[in-house]
Amino acid sequence: MRRWLPGFVALSAIWGASFALIKVAVDAGTPPVWVALWRCLLGAVTLWAVLLLRGERAPCDRALWGHSAVVAVLLNTVPFTLFSFGETRVSSVLAGVMNATTPLFTLLFAVLTVPEERRPDARRLSGLALGFVGVLVVLGVWRGLGAGATTGALACLAATCCYGAGFAYLRRFLSGRPESVTTLSALQIGCAAAELALIAPLAAGAPHWPGRAAAAALLVLGALGTGLAYLLNLGLVRAAGATVASAVTYVTPLWSTAFGAALLAEPVGWNALAGGALVIAAVALTRPRRAPVAAPVEGPTEGPTEGPTQPPKGRQPVG
Repeated sequence: MRRWLPGFVALSAIWGASFALIKVAVDAGTPPVWVALWRCLLGAVTLWAVLLLRGERAPCDRALWGHSAVVAVLLNTVPFTLFSFGETRVSSVLAGVMNATTPLFTLLFAVLTVPEERRPDARRLSGLALGFVGVLVVLGVWRGLGAGATTGALACLAATCCYGAGFAYLRRFLSGRPESVTTLSALQIGCAAAELALIAPLAAGAPHWPGRAAAAALLVLGALGTGLAYLLNLGLVRAAGATVASAVTYVTPLWSTAFGAALLAEPVGWNALAGGALVIAAVALTRPRRAPVAAPVEGPTEGPTEGPTQPPKGRQPVG
């Protein structure tokens, strides 16, 4: 029995469940920006606790903190808010499938901004085109969308676009850093929590008790999906290698669809399944022939969670 398999299943399930947890929170009336803040705050507390338990110290390098703040905007602050907003108008199933486009945007931004990124060949360009077609199928553009659904879907797509830009930035400015993944993750999520703590009260007023179900969803979303999942991903990379870890990208949409259908009774149309399959096939085509670690999907991180660029030392986002 492969010892890494339980970690692989757990990681894909945690990131896949993130979309259903977001849906529970926003349906209970939690403003999207507060959903993003709570998940980052709880994730930061978890990661900083692990950092202290390991005896590691936060670096004082101003450049590192500055780059971490930018990465936090692109991989956490903005996309976490956008996904939460999007799920006020679309199902968690659709949001989870949209999140699978993250590696496609990562490739696009890497080609545009990372000098050492190899120019895409015909196979990878075909993957980008196929991914675009997959998104159109998921949306069911031939039958039209209501204004609210269109806005929500575009918000989710904009979130994955942020992920792509964030990974390109991360690759260019942080991939060579000597700090541990725990340290880099704690800095990033801590910066995101600080950014959202400034924004949330101004954008949505004071927080309120959303009810036990929503509070539990936010706790799991933050502590597990935006905290321990980072460390679980690192363990998977070390135990099974980057190629196996990158396969989480393919499994996460299956979990998000299953959770949305089973727990929230969300409809799963044939176009969501067919479009999701096209997106996953597109991600496979856009991967380089050598296998760096993929960008996951809310993933974030996260995110989404959680592709074509390699985060430092095996780090992936939460979605």
